[in-house]
Amino acid sequence: MLLPLAVVIAVLATSGWVGRGDVPEPGVYAAELRDWQRGAVAGQPLPGPSSPPREVARFFSGLSRPQQQRLAERYPLVVGNLAGAPVTLRYRANRLALAEAREAERERMTDERLTPAGQYEAGRRMNRFTSLLRSGRQILAFDPTGRGRAAEVFGDLDHAERISVVVPGVDTELLTFERTRLKYRAPVGMAQALYRTQRKADPGLRTAVIAWADYTAPQGLGMSAATGELAAEGARRLAGTVHALPGEVPVALFCHSYGSVVCGLAAAELPDHVTDIAVAGSPGMRASSADRLGTSARVWAVRARDDWISGVPHLALGPIGHGTDPVTPEFGARRLSAGTSRGHAGYFEPGASSLTSFAQIGTGAIGAIRCTAGARV
Repeated sequence: MLLPLAVVIAVLATSGWVGRGDVPEPGVYAAELRDWQRGAVAGQPLPGPSSPPREVARFFSGLSRPQQQRLAERYPLVVGNLAGAPVTLRYRANRLALAEAREAERERMTDERLTPAGQYEAGRRMNRFTSLLRSGRQILAFDPTGRGRAAEVFGDLDHAERISVVVPGVDTELLTFERTRLKYRAPVGMAQALYRTQRKADPGLRTAVIAWADYTAPQGLGMSAATGELAAEGARRLAGTVHALPGEVPVALFCHSYGSVVCGLAAAELPDHVTDIAVAGSPGMRASSADRLGTSARVWAVRARDDWISGVPHLALGPIGHGTDPVTPEFGARRLSAGTSRGHAGYFEPGASSLTSFAQIGTGAIGAIRCTAGARV
């Protein structure tokens, strides 16, 4: 332990402990939000972005459909990201916001004030927005600011009997939200795999899965990944998302790598109908035990035999580190069998034992789950 501690302390002393470069500069969302905060409809002020989801829901329920549509058209980024707004209205608003963002990037591709690298990056972003605009996609959140944030729904969220939320880790942004190669290592592929596996496990159950990349994740394994600052803001956003989900059906969270830090910090603020929190390849949940998370949800943990995260010191030294390893007996989580799961990024690969267990958790088939020898279900 002394060598890892020495390295941590040296990095802390020489580079500072906050990854300020991960915080995006104000952008089009901030500008639109300023206009929203000065706006009104039918003589009523518009709800603030931090208003409780129930208040936002009540506000929209008092509007006519044309009034709702006009707000979405005038303030697509705000409405598309407003927890408590009708789900289908958010989908529509985000399509409008994506179309505007795509045109902005198309113009930047030929902007001579940009370097060739900047023009190339604009082209990549334009292609990503084009993909997100494909027919049938249900974008629950979208913000092009900085490296960007997004969330996508698979299934019918309004009528789901069970909802699962996939929370990814480091290097998550708009350009890595989905991948063609290594598909199941990106949030969209992870959520698609979970949704398909749930549907196969219980075809008669109405499920919905959310690929939730609606927070600013650390870039790489720098200091921001070793501290909880970005996770704390992500936890606030995650709790808001879950509180805004329609109905009060059972919800399960599936948190990968740094995403488990986000889920750990959010746990105490989640509603009671969050029944399960499962972490995979976790560096820690910023708690000494599952009992200290402040949630009544069942806590599950899994780690593949060859996951490099096992070599990361599970410590808490001031702002550095995320605490006890969730797969250890002293943490008290229900340890899932890794089985055929491989590496740090293979937990959602089709055929992986972890994915099968996640689908069973998400569909409520707790009795069918395979744990490690001696672990409790």
